Amino acid sequence: MALNPGALLNKVPAAAKQTLPSNYLDFTSGDNDWAQQYLPDLIEKEAEVFGNRTIGGFLEKVGAEESMSADQVIWSEQGRLHLSYTGSNTSGVISITADVDGNTAASGAHGVREGDTVIVSDADRTVKCYVSTVSAAGLVTVYPYTDTTLAVAGIGNGTVSLFVFGSEFAKGSPGRSVANEPGFKSFSNKPIIMKDFYQISGSDASQVGWVEVSGEDGQSGYLWYLKAAGDTKSRFTDYCEMSMLESELNDGANAAVPDGTEGLFAAVESRGNISHATLELDEIDIILKEFDKQGAIEEYMMFLDRTSALAVDDFLAGQNQLGGAGASSFGVFDNDADMALNLGFNGFRRGSYDFYKTDWKYLNDKSTRGSIADVADGGASDGLGPIRGLFVPAGTSTVYDQNLGKNLKRPFLHVRYRASQMEDRKYKTWTTGSVGATTSDIDAMEMHFLTERCLIVQGANNFVMLKG
Repeated sequence: MALNPGALLNKVPAAAKQTLPSNYLDFTSGDNDWAQQYLPDLIEKEAEVFGNRTIGGFLEKVGAEESMSADQVIWSEQGRLHLSYTGSNTSGVISITADVDGNTAASGAHGVREGDTVIVSDADRTVKCYVSTVSAAGLVTVYPYTDTTLAVAGIGNGTVSLFVFGSEFAKGSPGRSVANEPGFKSFSNKPIIMKDFYQISGSDASQVGWVEVSGEDGQSGYLWYLKAAGDTKSRFTDYCEMSMLESELNDGANAAVPDGTEGLFAAVESRGNISHATLELDEIDIILKEFDKQGAIEEYMMFLDRTSALAVDDFLAGQNQLGGAGASSFGVFDNDADMALNLGFNGFRRGSYDFYKTDWKYLNDKSTRGSIADVADGGASDGLGPIRGLFVPAGTSTVYDQNLGKNLKRPFLHVRYRASQMEDRKYKTWTTGSVGATTSDIDAMEMHFLTERCLIVQGANNFVMLKG
């Protein structure tokens, strides 16, 4: 069954910065017009057919806000404590090429030292070895404890992984001569300036309409500009959040594009985890294994579109079936057979992890992400396919703040906005013109909106984005 929207859906009233004939309902065509002698029954109250139309609130649930007084935010994140790498084995001599997170290692830029005991593995075998030498170029020569060579132990030439689990030295041998420095990972982001504007002439501001309007900000009355101004403000408020989610940094390919800023989705694409599978129990288990590799934060918020939310409900209901295949589940979250059947789940626990599920209106609304077609998604970074959901870690992260010069605990997401003792640009609004308090000779009311902000995504390796 297909649903076809009506021809007039979303067309009346129009979102415009001025009063237009299309903003009003009239009956001047056909047999019904103002010249007839019968008074029509007018329903003055505007019908709120879309409910609450705003899509904001995500960052309020999972993030925080802080002021900044610079053009750039720089922060650092802890590196991994233990040493693990991938490399290429040639007859027991390993050339390390990258760390466990895939960051390319320059020649000799690793922490493996002579005397280390390591585990070397490929797709087929795992062997415990001793590091006999590390050359000036960073080549690591290893010997297995239980065989003469790696080849005899079953590990041939090719790609291997290696991690250090200890060390061993002979009696009377000198100590180490090389120290390991902790890894340093620094990230940065910059704020963007956002603006909006609404204007209505002084004459139109004094007109009274027959439709009683209302808006999300509580404005109501028979003056149409109240609704238009309120809608502009609500739309700008949503833009403040949507920009923090969707923005991209300019990679220099186009000089006509401003610098941009790194939004949440871009940060997760570049530093986080991408899943392309449908949410089922097997897929949840795969995600859990990835969480184990990334630090095992135990609580996550799942912000999902309708398809993914229903998929979670389905596989959870299937884990608690009574009466055989296809039977309905009772006794879930204090639900019983005498109550209305509840097939929606707000949270669950799998392994050592707790998940709290909620619908994300931004992904469902037809005027935002819900309008993106279900196209094929060919990979984690091709940009294709809709976003189905996001796993956001709950709690805080420890980071070093360059401005304050100390370690701080913050939510993984927080918004930085420009502010000082003289100027606060978190969310500015001001009105000019001749309507109300006269501030200029322009016979109009002009409402201005401005913000300057950016999103800081710390620990993006703990986020999972569902795509395609």
